[in-house]
Amino acid sequence: MAEIEKDAVSGRDTTGHEWDGIKELNTPLPRWWLYTFYVSIIWSIGYWVVYPAWPTLSDYTKGVIGYSSRGELASELEARDKSRTVWTDKFAALPIEDISKDSELLNYAMAGGRAIFAENCAPCHGASGSGIGSYPVLADDDWIWGGAVGDIYTTVNYGIRSTHNDTRLGEMPNFADEGMLGKEQVSDVAEYVLSLSGGASDNASAGRGAEIFATECASCHGENGEGVPSMGAPRLSDGIWLYGKTKQNIVSQISTPKHGVMPAWVDRLDDVSIKQVSVYVHSLGGGQ
Repeated sequence: MAEIEKDAVSGRDTTGHEWDGIKELNTPLPRWWLYTFYVSIIWSIGYWVVYPAWPTLSDYTKGVIGYSSRGELASELEARDKSRTVWTDKFAALPIEDISKDSELLNYAMAGGRAIFAENCAPCHGASGSGIGSYPVLADDDWIWGGAVGDIYTTVNYGIRSTHNDTRLGEMPNFADEGMLGKEQVSDVAEYVLSLSGGASDNASAGRGAEIFATECASCHGENGEGVPSMGAPRLSDGIWLYGKTKQNIVSQISTPKHGVMPAWVDRLDDVSIKQVSVYVHSLGGGQ
């Protein structure tokens, strides 16, 4: 057993431990530190009793006050929603077309819609509705399903080719893959489609394509390629293209068309939120 002795310099007892001639002093902890430590132990026991603390096999101890941060958040959100009822009640009562007639309500819709758009829509449509990849631009004047605020509201609610029963549905046939048009016919009609926006380079091919277009395409896209929003048939007579504007892009879309999908938000957002984001999207610059 190590020998305990007094340190010659400090006069304190040593622990008897020594390393390379250095002896360890037996210095007790300060009383204030010990008292703080004991109080902390007592406090922790009280905390275990009052607050949720210990896990069990299937749940956890609730504590005598039944506190939970989730419950506190729910209460705060409930209070927030209650404070907003002066606005949300107006939103719920008004048709979406009438919201812009109230300047204060419109300002509220713009602020809320911007936040909702940033959280739910921007990952696909871009921060300012500029579009990403094959997701449509929302800041131009080209709307496949109509750009009036009511049209946008319906699209946001039910989506496009979504799983909702009331979703917007529009499908372009696989003209080449299903044998409806031959390779040369697809090339000719693509040339004609390019000519609608001044991009054709072969007038003879475009002329042949015009006849095919009138027979196969005009019923959906319009006689002059102006588009039919009620059918989800895009306009072909401008310079805005969802899947690319080269002839090869158009040939590909005629042969093996792509069909985008937008989820229905009616089960994800409440009606007031959908109205706000619809008003915001309409304001981005391309609303009709």
